[in-house]
Amino acid sequence: MLPIIILIPVLQLLVLSYTATFEIKNIRLIVVDHDHSPASRNLINKFEGSEFYKYLGQKNTYKQAEKSIAKGNADQVIIIEPNFEKKLIKEKKAGVQIITDAINGSAASLMASYAISIIRNFNKQIIIQKLPLQYSGLPIALSPRYWYNPDLNYITYMVPGILVLLITIIAMFLSSMNIVKEKEFGTAEQLNVTPIKKLEFIAGKLIPFWIIAMFDLIIGLLLARFWFDINIIGSIWLLLFVASIYLILVLAMGLLVSTLTNTMQQAMFISWFVLMIFILMSGLFTPIESMPLWAQKLNLINPLAYFIKINRMIMLKGSVLTDFLKDFLILIGYAGAMLLFSTLKYRKTS
Repeated sequence: MLPIIILIPVLQLLVLSYTATFEIKNIRLIVVDHDHSPASRNLINKFEGSEFYKYLGQKNTYKQAEKSIAKGNADQVIIIEPNFEKKLIKEKKAGVQIITDAINGSAASLMASYAISIIRNFNKQIIIQKLPLQYSGLPIALSPRYWYNPDLNYITYMVPGILVLLITIIAMFLSSMNIVKEKEFGTAEQLNVTPIKKLEFIAGKLIPFWIIAMFDLIIGLLLARFWFDINIIGSIWLLLFVASIYLILVLAMGLLVSTLTNTMQQAMFISWFVLMIFILMSGLFTPIESMPLWAQKLNLINPLAYFIKINRMIMLKGSVLTDFLKDFLILIGYAGAMLLFSTLKYRKTS
């Protein structure tokens, strides 16, 4: 088990960091060009040259393009109206229709934004070329700066969150199946009559898994720095200190599950049920601000949400303890209460 406990989180971090992304690339594009002019060809070239698009060629009619979307062979269709170039020159305006497969609403909005941005840039280029005297440049010069992730690299955003997710899964699953294993094997009664105290028994059950989870975290941080080339700005010691408190909380939750169940199968199902809710509401994949108000309030008891936020602040922003003191105090109180409750819930007779 020990090699599995260490190697599996490493492999998951390497795979998930590249695949768990909301970036939309390789958008399968079909064009219906009713004009076949240099201007329309220039617009198509803009889409072909974009890193977000995979140009699949042209269709002669809208019906053919519609069938491609219906069959799932295309994600987006651009329809260029007849006399596109002539209208640009004479009427100073022309029509382009964007049709997007919107089964996935969030992906569709991004794809539409990409297409609109390309057409807007094409439009500006036309104005500069055809009407240079009327174009005097933008009245406000924009120079964007992206702090903490200047390259807008999605891996930089995802790795800290996925790292928290993996150590949480390891810690909770191991601790939740710990005491219940003794019940299944029939050794719980023997342990209960030993002269060791309850706190010594609980510590002996949790400390090894705490060490394993911390070791997995350190390996993950090394991968983040040297494999994913993420410059960890904040204090490593502060991050490890906060993680040590967080893992006590997660292990205590697993211990509580272990005391409430009688078989390892029950413990696994309950742990997975709790973790799925925590993971989906943690802000790792869906912004917490976009959730309904009742879900945001429910998220106040989600330890994953707190530590993912703190981990990103330390790793990417270089935050210090005072920057997230409120969240850290909540974690401390949460960990203490959960550890006390799970310890009291376990009944040892000596």
